[in-house]
Amino acid sequence: MMSSSREREDSLTFPTNPSSSSSPITVSDHLDSYLQDPTSLIGSASGSYSNEGILSGEIATPSISDVEFGFSRPDFRQQSPISGTVQFYQRHVFLCYKNPSVWPPRIEAAEFDRLPRLLSAAVLARKADMKKETRLTICEGHDGTETSNGDVLIFPDMIRYRRLTHFDVDTFVEEVLVKNGEWLPGAPEKLDGSFVFVCSHGSRDRRCGVCGPPLVSRFKEEIALYGLQGRVSVSPCSHIGGHKYAGNVIIFGSNINGEVTGHWYGYVTPDDVPTLLEWHIGKGEIIDLLWRGQMGLSEEEQKKSQELRRLVNGETTVQGTAKESTETQTDEVNTTACRSQDEHLSCCQGNGSASCCHDPALPEKLDIPDTDEGSVKLTPEKKKGNNKRNISKIPSSKGAAVRKVSAKPTWFESWEREDTYAALAVVCAAASIAVAYSCYKQLS
Repeated sequence: MMSSSREREDSLTFPTNPSSSSSPITVSDHLDSYLQDPTSLIGSASGSYSNEGILSGEIATPSISDVEFGFSRPDFRQQSPISGTVQFYQRHVFLCYKNPSVWPPRIEAAEFDRLPRLLSAAVLARKADMKKETRLTICEGHDGTETSNGDVLIFPDMIRYRRLTHFDVDTFVEEVLVKNGEWLPGAPEKLDGSFVFVCSHGSRDRRCGVCGPPLVSRFKEEIALYGLQGRVSVSPCSHIGGHKYAGNVIIFGSNINGEVTGHWYGYVTPDDVPTLLEWHIGKGEIIDLLWRGQMGLSEEEQKKSQELRRLVNGETTVQGTAKESTETQTDEVNTTACRSQDEHLSCCQGNGSASCCHDPALPEKLDIPDTDEGSVKLTPEKKKGNNKRNISKIPSSKGAAVRKVSAKPTWFESWEREDTYAALAVVCAAASIAVAYSCYKQLS
């Protein structure tokens, strides 16, 4: 893992989106009470969203040790790489419904939760008729917020439908998911920004219940610190698969080409959250050591995609396991963006000709592609003195490793790395010709 020593002097800000589009979802204070008391049962809206039975006896969660199920558990980060662990799918549907404290282990089949149960059954029944492989997940819903109970978010379409009820399920699935049309009772709202979902389904698996809430809390903290409200959102979600990789995070957003992608990360800790915000969301750089896969790619394509990135960044692979390449030229390190440190970084990620470096110093301003307003400047908003970013290390039987992050070189830095030796060779050749000519003149 990478360990960054940059002091966070300032925070990042985005310009306000046009009023014609919906802002990203936010985590309500409703979740705060859950983070403080995971065993509390919080009621939901009335009507089709209220529980029709008592769940308190089923989902009260006992105190769980981080050592057993959290980020210090014995099996944490024992598998590397973890790419190719996301089953192929092309569309992700999120139903906003209550919160993790009242989600039963199988919310899609729960007797007392009609809406998710009926929607899940309808999606499964019409799966063969859908042109896109579709995945359904539950995320937090709380009336009076951007994600009210019954709201449906669809990716990569980046749209939201408001207030689905159990009476509308069959029509919704038919018109939107099967026919790829619009649901007539309500026009879809456009979504902008980046959307982060964190598996926090504690009643389904304790590891997700222990790791999820701290990650949501840290994302909220960093989003507030950098002033990213309205541009980056986070929400807890139900089981997405791969409990052993908890904390599990999915990030939806537009890449540099304007295409909406959904990247999955595993083994994420709260200390990794600033890196995901700065590098994945801010720069479009993939954090390969935590990367599980991507929406729209098969398991094999996910592995090949990561292998290609590693090869581009000067790494070799042996039997599917990434090996850190030997650094033979110290002048290849981008000294303006990286600082030396005692531990070497294990791998880097990115695209194009991005180079591997040590402990990259994070820029004061980032240029973020924006589909509506072009390049967005993330500028400092407030200071937080001497708060150095600690990116968590990977426990391993062979010792801890640190993550390497790629930084895109400037034209001048690229010229130094790629052309310095060529220029020296030309100079030496010219000098040799001059000496030879001088000798020839003397002999003649």
